[in-house]
Amino acid sequence: MSLFSAVADFLKPAPPPDPSLQKALGRVAELVDPMLKLAPGFEKKLSGPLQHALGYCDGLVASLPGPVDINRQAFANDPLVHALFATADDIFQMLGRSQAVRDFLAEPCSWESDHFYAMFAARRQQKKQLGMEQQGEVIRNDVPQLVLYFSGQTLIEPSCQLETSLHGLRCKALESLLHTFHSHVEVLRREREGLRTDVSIERAHLTTFHSAMGGHEIEVGTRHLAELDSKLRHSAEALMPEHLLEALADYLLSPEPALHLTPVSITVDRLGIVKDEPVQDINVHTINFPELTARDRRLHLAMLARISRDEALEAVEMVRDQQHRFMLI
Repeated sequence: MSLFSAVADFLKPAPPPDPSLQKALGRVAELVDPMLKLAPGFEKKLSGPLQHALGYCDGLVASLPGPVDINRQAFANDPLVHALFATADDIFQMLGRSQAVRDFLAEPCSWESDHFYAMFAARRQQKKQLGMEQQGEVIRNDVPQLVLYFSGQTLIEPSCQLETSLHGLRCKALESLLHTFHSHVEVLRREREGLRTDVSIERAHLTTFHSAMGGHEIEVGTRHLAELDSKLRHSAEALMPEHLLEALADYLLSPEPALHLTPVSITVDRLGIVKDEPVQDINVHTINFPELTARDRRLHLAMLARISRDEALEAVEMVRDQQHRFMLI
């Protein structure tokens, strides 16, 4: 390469970020702090870490199992679906009460296919009870048992096109990371406000009682005020846009603690009673699923689901009729 070509390449403006990265940069300012855009090198310093976080979110969504059919037939035949709901009617209740499903079915695009896709999420719960258990030829009463069940079943990002649902989930994954960092920033702000209050109180205390205090008390109070002032300065510096930008870049390069999937494997019978190990029984199955840890720190089973549009429509009408009859009582 000639010297002229090398100089020309050096002076050539950097290509703009790709659309997905540009959109992600906009979401950072929107969801974390608009002041971040004022930090020197906002795009340059965040582009790499954001690209890493986007790739992480892509991999996270790609590792979700499914799509798994969720319907009455699956409740009867699929041990995992059977474990997710107490009865087959609960599937209809979930569909009929889901605002996301109602909104989706109201859109013309919902008629593009007989089925639609979404992420299914639910919280794993366990309770202890005393029950009956057959051990050999003997049936024992009052046997301690652990029962598995799920609550808060919900559907997220419904779409007739699986790729559309996956894209929406990738966006939500990034938003979850940004919301988590925003929560961290809010904690820092509350700490700063608390320190400001403490400094004001301590300064007023020293001023008011200066003449009545002994030398030792004044020395202790002055030292305490200096410590509070130092903490306040550090707190204020941490909230400066350039420092927040550095902290956010480090956070996006290591997103795993804030958002990850953990594999879970549990052996249960048809009643949800947990077994210590697999047994030779057609009513006992080992179910496998991932649990998602997100910004609220609560664990949710997460997988891709496929739902019949007609069944969803029927469920929505059924729940609407139930609610109407309840209003008439």
